[in-house]
Amino acid sequence: MDINFFKKIRILDGGTGQELLARGMKPKGTLWSASALLDQNYHNLLLNTHLDYIKAGADVIVTTTFATRRVRLLENKVERKFEYLNQKACEIAQQTKKYYPKVLVAGGLPPQNLTYKVDDRPDKEIINDFYGQAKLIEPYIDFFYLDVLSSVREIKIAIDCIKEFNKPILIGVHISDGKTLPSGEKISDIFYKLNINKLLGIILSCVSPENFESNLDEIKSLNIPFGFKLNGYLKTEPFPRVNQIKKDSSYLQPTQFLGKRRDLDPKKMLEFAKKFSSEGATILGGCCETGPSHIKAFSLLK
Repeated sequence: MDINFFKKIRILDGGTGQELLARGMKPKGTLWSASALLDQNYHNLLLNTHLDYIKAGADVIVTTTFATRRVRLLENKVERKFEYLNQKACEIAQQTKKYYPKVLVAGGLPPQNLTYKVDDRPDKEIINDFYGQAKLIEPYIDFFYLDVLSSVREIKIAIDCIKEFNKPILIGVHISDGKTLPSGEKISDIFYKLNINKLLGIILSCVSPENFESNLDEIKSLNIPFGFKLNGYLKTEPFPRVNQIKKDSSYLQPTQFLGKRRDLDPKKMLEFAKKFSSEGATILGGCCETGPSHIKAFSLLK
């Protein structure tokens, strides 16, 4: 893969989990997008969702591995399916290349504990989880995408775990509010503290347009390809563990505790994307509560 791939405008896909729900998938517990992998009746739904993003203009799709992390599967009592679910996510993503051979598949490596929160477990546990997932998805992907990580420590551990695979890396960090990661660190700390080989670029992932804008100057100052995966939530805060969700609410989904904005239609999102691309952003994509119509709008900027 060309290490300069993101030096020109490229379009990432949008949110997969929320799009699957919108298309009729019935989720199981807090498995969310992984529900489409667990139930083979949804495999074609997932494939068609990937294909619709590509038809809308996506140059890159991300594997549906955000909820196939070991901790999430343990909480939902399907840890025995760890290998199967991660491999199936990649197999389905790879099927898109039969129709669109030029599309790239990014291997999504999510936070290995809670989302939007620093993983404060011992290094050994985090290493085991990152490496275990990375080893399963590596044969199927063009590059690794570190998806919504919350601290420099997590990023370092993830990078150390995937060094042996010698594949490019796109870093996706999260900022819930203000100008620091949940760890309290700045985006620039990633580059002051880490030596990263084969770096494709950095994006803010699962953030609001306004939050990206408030961090635009710093991410722009790094002088590497940058961009975003914008969400449509009212807020971002750590996802509850399955045992924190009432037993009679097994289908409780992110928008039920994070809220959903009604103002970010494709036209409005395009306004933000156009402004950010004029400032140098070349990696344009969506996250939760964005669909193919948003990605089609972004693709107008290519």
